[in-house]
Amino acid sequence: MTQSSTPLRPSRSPLRLFTDIRAGEEKSALLLLANVFLVLCAYYFVKPIREGWIAVSDIEGFSKVEVKAYSSFFQVIILIPAVALYGRLSERWSRRDLITRATLFFMSNMVIFWFLQPNFFVANLPFTGIAFYLWVGMFGVFIVAQFWSFAADLYSDAVGRRLLPLIAIGATAGGAFGATITGWLVDSGWVGADWLLLVALVPLGLSIVFTRVVDAREGGATRSIESASPEEDEAPPEPKGPSGMSVIFSSRFLLSVALITLLVNWVNTNGENLLYWVLQDFIEHEALARGLIGDIALADFTRQETTVFYAGFFGTVNWVALILQSFVASRLLRYGGFGALLLLMPVVALISYSTMALVGTLAVVRTMKIAENATDYSINNTARNVLWLPVPSSQVFKAKPTIDTVGARIGDGLAALTVLVGVNLLALPVAKFFALNIGLVFLWLAFSFVVIRQHRLLSEAGDADAVA
Repeated sequence: MTQSSTPLRPSRSPLRLFTDIRAGEEKSALLLLANVFLVLCAYYFVKPIREGWIAVSDIEGFSKVEVKAYSSFFQVIILIPAVALYGRLSERWSRRDLITRATLFFMSNMVIFWFLQPNFFVANLPFTGIAFYLWVGMFGVFIVAQFWSFAADLYSDAVGRRLLPLIAIGATAGGAFGATITGWLVDSGWVGADWLLLVALVPLGLSIVFTRVVDAREGGATRSIESASPEEDEAPPEPKGPSGMSVIFSSRFLLSVALITLLVNWVNTNGENLLYWVLQDFIEHEALARGLIGDIALADFTRQETTVFYAGFFGTVNWVALILQSFVASRLLRYGGFGALLLLMPVVALISYSTMALVGTLAVVRTMKIAENATDYSINNTARNVLWLPVPSSQVFKAKPTIDTVGARIGDGLAALTVLVGVNLLALPVAKFFALNIGLVFLWLAFSFVVIRQHRLLSEAGDADAVA
């Protein structure tokens, strides 16, 4: 990790509006901000395609909702060997080569799926929509986890606490810009939906360039993930280290982080399903009030109202998150510490779902979900990345991708199971689902206190090593 032998003087850069940045840190921080901006833009170029493709990928005996729900479990099955392989490669390649080759692999996948799009070059091949849906889910969490592993490895704990909230502005802005520009490109007719996969290659390719430039600037061009010297590279290969899963289960801190990741995704995805449920009930009553009859008229009204609702919802979430990331995250970390940063999200979730349980109208649920999602995309996203700063590099590149991919998808899978059991088997009312989420948030809070304590111990141990 980058260390400074002498304290850097405060910078006069306008970036001080967002965080406490020092002279000499601006260029790398801005390159990393631009890097994650491009990564999130690429993801939002790809994400809209999957819904249309899976809609024409029927499996006999299953509804489309069931197909999407079960895909979460299949993602876990695929991700476990994928992250294990990534961990092994992190032992062999420098971080620059690891990120470059992994990103190029995803880019090659995009070209393959672009060619296989239904009725584009070939007919609608069976199960290709399912495969693409699984791939997008893995791509979205894996490529972002890889970037934050790189950023956490670049900076010491003290420097990272100041700079990661600034860099995270790029992620939030990339999501907002990517979603907005995708809709504009398609609506304007400049780029057809069939070509978005190729458009996504551009920001991903640029992100590789930025990664290599930053790695060279920070002195890591020839440094492997294990910080091996050139002489060590010529030595016989060391025995393989533990896998990502082994590293996680050997550490109380990492295991607690994994459980929090699972709970965050379980709670949040439950909330998304509940919002959709309440919205569809509202639209159904609106259709009846307007006297709409006939399957075609009702379907058109439902599709249009749902699209309009989510367009406004996602836009509001992203822009509120950008404001929080720009002006709140770094100040909360600086004056409240890591604990305040990590605890804000479950506190917001607890207030949100308690309010929804008492007043379950669409307006209230929408407002509470905006607050929850915006906090997740900004404050909680910063906390998830700051917590890795005192963790050794060898563990970061194994444990973080594993937790951010497998842990997240298990949470999504449990949310799918919650819907299937709660709706199809128990026929629970919507209020019961809000109560379930409140219980899950209390578990989330309990593990958060464990992580805060363990993080403090790791940081203190790192400070003692630095002094020694």
